[in-house]
Amino acid sequence: MKVSRLAASGALAGAAVLALSGPAFAHVSVQPEGTAAKGGYAVVDFKVPNERDDASTTKLEVTFPADHPLASAMPEPMDGWKIKVTKSELAKPLEVHGKKITEAVSKITWTADGKGIEPGYFEKFPVSVGALPEDADELVFKAVQTYDNKEVVRWIEVQQDGQEEPENPAPVLTLSAASEDGHHGSTAAEDASDKTTTAASDSAATSDGSDTTARVLAVVGIAVGALGVAYGVLAGRRRTDA
Repeated sequence: MKVSRLAASGALAGAAVLALSGPAFAHVSVQPEGTAAKGGYAVVDFKVPNERDDASTTKLEVTFPADHPLASAMPEPMDGWKIKVTKSELAKPLEVHGKKITEAVSKITWTADGKGIEPGYFEKFPVSVGALPEDADELVFKAVQTYDNKEVVRWIEVQQDGQEEPENPAPVLTLSAASEDGHHGSTAAEDASDKTTTAASDSAATSDGSDTTARVLAVVGIAVGALGVAYGVLAGRRRTDA
């Protein structure tokens, strides 16, 4: 009886913890497809979950960081969404590949022309960005999520050091160090290629090992056979002499 009560209490406590911690993770976030290395280019996904049971997300606005402007930001076409890219003049031009860039993307807006993100679903909004800054460890984007019931949620609060996560945190992209060989970031194709190469190497190593084992067994078999023949001949001679 006591065990049952303890189990029930534990289950209720666990459910309470999940209920309290769930909303903290269900916010607009940004993650790279692979890595986002300083000084390089990357494809990043803005992940948008629908947090409502009775409304669909029909609009997403993402504001790009003004303190570290990106010379290139190209969204991927998406079925069911209209995309608008807004550019702004830069106070200080950027120099990319020997060319001066006087404007950069300041905001990208996705507007649903269909059902949008319905309750119980999420969607990713991919954007190719670069060149990423070399003098920053992270980029802060600010996002505004709009539902079809006119509710607006602003994911714009910046996390402060030593403090708890804000209620509506802004998406943060963490940048990794540039690789020593000069290559910045990685792609899914490169990762797949690396895995294929590794698998091929492992297969070759396994094949080589199998061949070596087969040769050793063959030599041992020949030696054993030779000994058997010699023993048979010797035994025959002994019988004849007898």
